[in-house]
Amino acid sequence: MSRQPRVPWQVKFIALVLIWGSSFLLMKVGLESLSAVQISALRIVSGAAVITALLFLGGGRLPSGARVWGHLFVCGFFLAALPFTLFALSETRISSALAGIGNAATPIATVLATLAILPGERATGRRLVAVGIGFLGVVTIMQPWTATDRPDLVGFSMALVGGASYGIGWTYNRRFLSGVDLGGLSQPAATLLTGLVLMVPVVVGWALTQPAGIAAMWSYGPADAGQWAWLPLLCVLVLGLVGTGFAYMLQFDVVRGAGPVIGSTITYLIPVVSVLLGVLVLGEHLGAAQLVGFAIVLGAAFVINRKPKAPEAVVVREREQAATR
Repeated sequence: MSRQPRVPWQVKFIALVLIWGSSFLLMKVGLESLSAVQISALRIVSGAAVITALLFLGGGRLPSGARVWGHLFVCGFFLAALPFTLFALSETRISSALAGIGNAATPIATVLATLAILPGERATGRRLVAVGIGFLGVVTIMQPWTATDRPDLVGFSMALVGGASYGIGWTYNRRFLSGVDLGGLSQPAATLLTGLVLMVPVVVGWALTQPAGIAAMWSYGPADAGQWAWLPLLCVLVLGLVGTGFAYMLQFDVVRGAGPVIGSTITYLIPVVSVLLGVLVLGEHLGAAQLVGFAIVLGAAFVINRKPKAPEAVVVREREQAATR
C-alpha cells in the first residue's frame, strides 16, 4: 500500500514558486560581494550537500550504472551548472526582475525540445502558435528597434538561455531517466552532484583568470564594511540550502504527485514573484515594452502548458472499449 505524503503537493507547489521566485533577488544581493561563478558554485555545493545528506540519512541510495550516470551528467549540465551560472552572470548586466522573466522561456523551450528529443511526440498546432507568440514577446522585451531603452541584450540573452536549459534538461530527463527514478531524493541528489562535478573546472578556470589566482575562489569583497557585510553571503547560502537543495526535493515531489503538466506551470509563476520582489524590494523598474512583452510571454506559456482536450476519436474508442467490458 502506497503511503500518502504528509504535505499535499499543492502546498509544495506554492512553496516552490515563492522560493524560486525569490532566487533572483538573492542572486542580485549576492553579487554585491561575490562573483557570478562563485555564486553558482556555492549554490550547487550547499544544495548538493543538503539533499545528499538527507538522502543517506533517510536510507536512500544514488542511482547505479555507467549509462544512467552518463545521462545524469547531461541533466546536471542543463538543470544545474548551466542555468545557475547564466542567471547569475545575467544579473551582472540586467535587473533581477528582467532575469526572472527569462525563466519564462522554459515552456517554450520544452515544446521545441520535445519535438527534437522525444520520438513519436508531436506538438499541437495550438502549442506551435503559442511558441511563435512567445518569441514575439521576447522580441518585444529586447526591443531591437531602439538603442536607448532596450535592456542589455547580452545579459537578457543569458537569462533566456538559462530558462531554456531547464526545458531541455527536463525533456531529456523524461526521455532517458523516467524509468530509473528510485523515488525520494535519489535523482535530485544525483543531478546536483553531477552539476557540482561539472562546476569544478569552471571555477578553477575562472580563478586562474583573476589577479589573485586560485585564491579568488574563496575571496569575498563586502560592499559595506558595516553590520550588513555578511548579508550577500547569507543570501547565497539561503539560495543554495533552500532555493536549490530543498527546492529540488519539492520539484520532484510536485511532478510525482501532480504530473509533469501541472508541475511545468511553475515556470510561468516564478517570473511574477521575481518581478514583484525586484520592483518592491530592490526598487527596479521595467519599461512599458518590457511589461507588454512579459505579458505576452506569460500568456504563451499558459497556452503551452494548458492540458489539451482529448481528441474525439480517442473519446469514441474509450467508450467502445468500456461497452465491451
